[in-house]
Amino acid sequence: MKNTIIKSYSFTKFASAIIIIMTITQLKYVLAVAEHKNFTLAAEKCFVTQPTLSMQIQKIEEELSIQIFDRTKKPIQLTDIGQKIVNQAKNIVIEADRIQDIVEQQKGFIGGEFRLGIIPTIMPTLLPMFLNNFIKKYPKVKLIIEELNTEEIITKLNNGHLDAAIAATPLMEDKIKEIVLYFEPFVAYIPESHHHFQKEEIEVSDLNLDEILLLQDGHCFRDGILNLCKNNPRSEAGHFQIESGSFETLIKLADEGLGTTLLPYLHTLDLKDSDKVKLRHFKEPKPAREVSLIFPKSELKIQIIEALRSTIAGVIKGAIVFQNVQIISSIHKK
Repeated sequence: MKNTIIKSYSFTKFASAIIIIMTITQLKYVLAVAEHKNFTLAAEKCFVTQPTLSMQIQKIEEELSIQIFDRTKKPIQLTDIGQKIVNQAKNIVIEADRIQDIVEQQKGFIGGEFRLGIIPTIMPTLLPMFLNNFIKKYPKVKLIIEELNTEEIITKLNNGHLDAAIAATPLMEDKIKEIVLYFEPFVAYIPESHHHFQKEEIEVSDLNLDEILLLQDGHCFRDGILNLCKNNPRSEAGHFQIESGSFETLIKLADEGLGTTLLPYLHTLDLKDSDKVKLRHFKEPKPAREVSLIFPKSELKIQIIEALRSTIAGVIKGAIVFQNVQIISSIHKK
């Protein structure tokens, strides 16, 4: 199958038909420049020389008799007509990829490169649980895994740079489909010096945002905690405010008497026994986050997505058995 799109336009019965020929590869070059706003960087990402990429884009512009990019601006900007062409080019490239996808599904083939994003508060605990099983069961799949925050994941999914991701949901993104994998409760980590340590279970009303040690801004688990504590806002009288990028640091700070913290349930399974005695579960319904496998609604490589879902479902069902939960949104609410 030739990597070529042919469009024919007849303006009047007296006018000659104009044949415009452009390849999928040329359209991918256009999309790369539109994304990176730089011909040299776009060429690097496409693994071609900059003159080759520039020449192919110029050929499209000459055939269409328009300018896709305004090269006088730094960084390079799309023209108005260029933006419309880019929007259509994305659809064409997706549909071209779908043809190969259809063939692979028909053959029952599960393999090839698959790019997966995972948010930082899920990756350290979930990935070791399913990765070994997956690569043994599907040896022809080349998994490329990136640790990314939710905002980066959404951008890369929409730009076609990820095939799927694992993130806290719901995200309310029009172009992204979500399949729920599991519900993961929030668990409080309370040091022995704290007055709530004597409680067997805690309630959301027990939380004091002034005492809770949080992850840095950009982590959706942090946003979930802020949403959970929306009725117990942080006061202005706090003596200090500490935010960290890791749960391990938050646990150590809590042990130093600097506050309490909340952890995802799976993270608590690997704690030392001496730390597990400081864990306190919430009364039912337990506040929890929804964790989903998310992917573009185009559903390209759906056979690999389904393989991932079934593999994760097989290992997670024995680890998380909570039913009576209240889902806390991961979307930041100001």
